[in-house]
Amino acid sequence: MTEPSPLPSTFQLTWTSDYKINGQRLSGFARTDTGEKLYVTYTLSSEHEKHFYENTLITGFTYIVQGELVAPNPPAHTYAFSFEKYLVSKGARGIFEVKSWTLMSENKTIGSVLANYRFLLKKHIETTFPPSLIAEAQSLLIGLRDHVDDELQRAYQKLGITHLFAISGLHVALICWLFYEGLLRVGIRKEMATIILLIILPTYGVVAGGAPSVIRAVAVVEIIMFMRLKGWYMAVEDALAISFIGFVLLEPGVIFQIGFQLSYLATASLIYSSVILQNRHWLTKTFLITFVCQLLVYPLLLYHFYELSISSFLVNIVFVPLFSFVILPMNILLLIVTFVSMPLAKLLFQIYEPLRTWLTEAILFFQALPLQLWSPGKPTIWLVCIAFISVLISLYLLETKHYFKVGIVLLVPALCIHFAPMLYKETKITFLNVGQGDCTIIELPFRRAVYAVDTGGVLRLRQEPWKLSNSPYEVGRQVVVPFLKGKGIRVVDILIVTHPDADHVEGAEEVLEEIRMREIHVTPGSLNTPAMQDLLAEATKQKVPVKEKMEGTSWQVGSTRFHYLSPHDTLYEGNNDSIVLFIQQGSFRALLTGDLEEAGERQLIKLYGHQLANMTLLKAGHHGSKTSSIEPFVELLRPALTVFSAGRNNRYHHPHDIVVERFRMRQLATKTTSIDGTIEVSVHGGKWIVRTEKDLVRK
Repeated sequence: MTEPSPLPSTFQLTWTSDYKINGQRLSGFARTDTGEKLYVTYTLSSEHEKHFYENTLITGFTYIVQGELVAPNPPAHTYAFSFEKYLVSKGARGIFEVKSWTLMSENKTIGSVLANYRFLLKKHIETTFPPSLIAEAQSLLIGLRDHVDDELQRAYQKLGITHLFAISGLHVALICWLFYEGLLRVGIRKEMATIILLIILPTYGVVAGGAPSVIRAVAVVEIIMFMRLKGWYMAVEDALAISFIGFVLLEPGVIFQIGFQLSYLATASLIYSSVILQNRHWLTKTFLITFVCQLLVYPLLLYHFYELSISSFLVNIVFVPLFSFVILPMNILLLIVTFVSMPLAKLLFQIYEPLRTWLTEAILFFQALPLQLWSPGKPTIWLVCIAFISVLISLYLLETKHYFKVGIVLLVPALCIHFAPMLYKETKITFLNVGQGDCTIIELPFRRAVYAVDTGGVLRLRQEPWKLSNSPYEVGRQVVVPFLKGKGIRVVDILIVTHPDADHVEGAEEVLEEIRMREIHVTPGSLNTPAMQDLLAEATKQKVPVKEKMEGTSWQVGSTRFHYLSPHDTLYEGNNDSIVLFIQQGSFRALLTGDLEEAGERQLIKLYGHQLANMTLLKAGHHGSKTSSIEPFVELLRPALTVFSAGRNNRYHHPHDIVVERFRMRQLATKTTSIDGTIEVSVHGGKWIVRTEKDLVRK
């Protein structure tokens, strides 16, 4: 995205229905008086103001605003969420941070009126449904997922049933059928019922949230019904193609939305697989529907999410009919009854809620079973293309009943995708851009071993309850895990926790929940510190051994040797008791120093002296603070490259200007994650290469 051009100092913004409140922040999409779309953020000033916006729909509200147009932060790495791409997919120009605003008018349009009905339905569900059923009802009935529990959401993803909690063609078809049959039962003629449905259906699409899957389903039904009303026949695939073209013409950026891509691909898979599905037993047909849908979208799922639910092929045989014929109709019935008779609704809730709770417990049980996910990493574009070609060939073979050939055609590309991330000769040391923290991933050639040194983390400051985010930022889950999964790293052989500071270990529990680890190394005496408790609890739960390590520990894998040079005793006293890791592969030598400061560096000089001279790579201690990287240490090591791991605009001003100057005056190269993003050093055959988000430097 190019640098955003300036906006007038004062101008008008009108809110769309796509916004939310999270903690102290109100954010979402709004349009200027010239029709431009912006992603707008506003910091709420008080609990009273937050209460007002939580209980007032601002869709259609026009404000006179003052503020600043800012560029989105770049993604932490190749596999992380890109806000810039998100803005493009939404057709937004950029991010506008509101400094002050004044309400100008409340515009009543069809869109704002429908958004208001959706808002009222949201509030109605929150006040009438039991707390345990609110998230499900809002997801299935109006397309809102604000209340979905994170743990349950991960369980749905693991089992491959997330799609059942999004409004889709199934919901639209059911609503159409219920409404159409209801009109016929009260004596309305078919032609008039069709006309009424043509008018009502787009209304439902807006009230249901207007997600790509909803718009696609509504558009296809509208086109087919309109053509039949005129006495013309149109094939479903033609209606799907017209809706696709119309969607893209109206909002070109939607082509980049994952939901849009998956929705059209899955629908196309069913339309063009009618021969495969016909004359089948219902159980076989249910399996084949799931199989065909998953088959066509699996290359896309791997490209975007780097993993695929294996269990979904079996789980959906049960859950698709269960949601189609029980859970969705039950939620529709419960919503209707809450408007008619609350005593009757409460009676139905008493019956349904325990059953739904039991189902949730079953979901959590099954998702905990091993071998649920295939996580080969992000395939290259050419592998994605090969996978798509193999899928199309396999669908043809299914139609012609060459079942044995189907397995071969699908297996060969899948094996290529699975093993591709392991076919490299280099040792890779990656310094992840985790903000103000440390995380280093070490991959040995051909994936013989993978080590993680720290996991980053966020120091949680105490805040007033109303300011707390509903979904707090999690470095481990949102930065480290996507990197590991994107690289196809399924197992970390050793997690090395250099010391128990939040910015080094707070994200470890989140990583451990998603990535299997063989063992964890910690600095002696640190196990009882508060920052370690969540990690220890998760390690105990998963039966991962936690070992205290100190100076003298060493091991070798292939031609790469690893040594711990610190700490020197079992009493943990702070940063200078960080685990210091020395790595040697041929002439390449690297030193990762955790949060080592002056005293620790002097100790290394005293104990190892000239063994540390002329280092190839240094991960500077304590993010480049002025209490580390002292003159004698820098002079002794004279590293060819020094990496500072620090956050953008961090309040500590790391790396400190004095420290950076020590390296600059010696003409020693430095890179900083806050400036260069994630930094990768590849080592092979006596040569090493540095790759950043911005450049490729050969050494």
